[in-house]
Amino acid sequence: MSEESNQNWHLEIDGSRIGWLKFDKPEASANTLSREVMDELDKRLAEIEQEELKGLVVYSAKKSGFIAGADIKEFTTLESSDQALDLIRNGQKALARLEALKCPTVAVIHGFALGGGLELALACDYRVAADDERTQLGLPEVKLGIHPGFGGTVRSIRLVGVFNAMDMMLSGRSLKAKAAGKIGLVDRVVEPDALHEAARQIALTPPGKNKAPFAARLANLPGVRSILAGQMEKQVAPKAPKQHYPAPYAIIDLWRRHWGNEEKMYLEEAQSIARLMMTDTARNLVRVFLLQDTLKGQGNKKDLELKRVHVVGAGVMGGDIAAWAALSGFDVTLQDREEKFIQPALDRARKLFEKKLKKDDKIQDAVSRLRPDVEGKGAEDADVVIEAIFENVEAKQKLYKDLEARMPKEAVLATNTSSIRLETLREVLQDPDRLVGLHFFNPVAKMPLVEVIKTDSTPDTVLKKALAFTRHVNRLPVPCKSAPGFLVNRILMPYMMEAVLAYEDGVPLEAIDKAAKDYGMPMGPAELADTVGLDVGLSVAKILGKEFGMPVPKRLEELVEAEKLGRKSGEGFYKYEDGKPVKDRSKASEQPADLTDRLILPMINTAVACLREGIVDNEEILDGGVIFGTGFAPFRGGPINYARSEGIKEVKSRLEKLEKTYGERFKPDAGWEQL
Repeated sequence: MSEESNQNWHLEIDGSRIGWLKFDKPEASANTLSREVMDELDKRLAEIEQEELKGLVVYSAKKSGFIAGADIKEFTTLESSDQALDLIRNGQKALARLEALKCPTVAVIHGFALGGGLELALACDYRVAADDERTQLGLPEVKLGIHPGFGGTVRSIRLVGVFNAMDMMLSGRSLKAKAAGKIGLVDRVVEPDALHEAARQIALTPPGKNKAPFAARLANLPGVRSILAGQMEKQVAPKAPKQHYPAPYAIIDLWRRHWGNEEKMYLEEAQSIARLMMTDTARNLVRVFLLQDTLKGQGNKKDLELKRVHVVGAGVMGGDIAAWAALSGFDVTLQDREEKFIQPALDRARKLFEKKLKKDDKIQDAVSRLRPDVEGKGAEDADVVIEAIFENVEAKQKLYKDLEARMPKEAVLATNTSSIRLETLREVLQDPDRLVGLHFFNPVAKMPLVEVIKTDSTPDTVLKKALAFTRHVNRLPVPCKSAPGFLVNRILMPYMMEAVLAYEDGVPLEAIDKAAKDYGMPMGPAELADTVGLDVGLSVAKILGKEFGMPVPKRLEELVEAEKLGRKSGEGFYKYEDGKPVKDRSKASEQPADLTDRLILPMINTAVACLREGIVDNEEILDGGVIFGTGFAPFRGGPINYARSEGIKEVKSRLEKLEKTYGERFKPDAGWEQL
């Protein structure tokens, strides 16, 4: 067996004259496609063209997967659409060379094959994938405000048909191996240890190539294409308004206008993505992607050996935290006063396991990891103990005294409080510095953020363990200073309260919610308040109002007194039918000119205050925390990034204007001077 080697791509030719092209990016845990990698691939393929091979197998040496996609950090260095076009056309050239090889080509996929990684696999004649939970195939570029650029918009439609390809490209969702096999995206799904033998057999005796079924090919006819494209745009619009997210519409437009002329479509694909890469949306969504990595980097699993978790409080939050920890592979005990209070949490957990795990044996394993524990014996050998009972200082303190006496000394003691300072809660402890906050968000299974709360005297070792725990359960940690509302609730509450004050001033709820959604928020503040629960909102508003002189709207107090608590009681700001708010859409356009600023700028102002007070360490952690904790319009890159893009002086001036109209609550924070 002969071998030739470059930095990233290594070729071996075996006795059967099959070439094995291994991708192994040096000093990286995952393979990504940079300019340098694609240049080298192009050179290797030029050399391979000179070899008389029976077949070529492309595979990855990384345990993590095949290829994670393009090198996202490289996008941040681009200064013009011409530079972007050059980068994209360069990648297209390499994959065109791969597709044109005379011998059969097979991509071997384990782990992830995403974005440019899947595009590379699509340029091969065949694909073999591992039947493994970790296998993921997808074209998620739309989540970065762009679309496939290495020929993926052409090859995906050609292979699996427009409906399957568009579903992948427009949603950004990835597929497991068997689902990919069903639509023809992969040719064979085999056990992980059989991948290379399956690839060898295909290379030696190549079967017929997959292609889109006849009915799907009919959809590509010009007249049909035009009608379907219009329908696709209507389906995309509610989740991705064109003015904020142009990429999905660009994907549809490429197919509508250029299908049938592949060379033209490749060129148009490259020009389209090059334009998109320079938009604020793409730059901010790339920023969000990198912010996610920044948050992940706050914790290191090695700082905590985690096997057992004990949760006290089987309500919605406690029960769901326990279920999520069990789903993540850990032994969990769940404590409450009686087993009847624990059973609903176990029932919810089973539904979660069924939804996430699918297979009976895996579901049963997860169920067996989560055990009721009325006596609380699990605390005695737990690595992490999380208190998630109701928001009462005395009740929490009584519990901590009991837990501290029974817990291992090295175990993490954490509270899921959303509003009470650690300094108050920890007063009863023999070792007060051991208490940290692990503030999860509801619903636990969907919200990726956990605020990890520390005091000025929290030891680094304790903080590191708490941060490590969040990474063990695949959540994004935001280290926060102990302060009322911490980061997310502190920033969210002025937005929600201002919505109620605007309502008291006569602005319709529908107009308020529409203004927020038009700005890019995932849900309007009135509907959000109803979803959280008006009693919960009022409780937090009173705490923050007392601390920061924030007005608590009378209307909110009146609704809570009338037991109109929002979605859970069937009525709050809105009435609810089948769990959905009843809205008068005709009122949505009754928006005062300053309504968007009135809702959004209090959040921005509070974010500046949080930076000034050192609630978090820097702008990146703040922006990441607010995006992943509240859903703050991702295409705006976070509240501080938004302020910088609008102009610091401009935003401050708009706040001053609102202050003159509505009062001191809009006064620009002193932190604006530091920005």
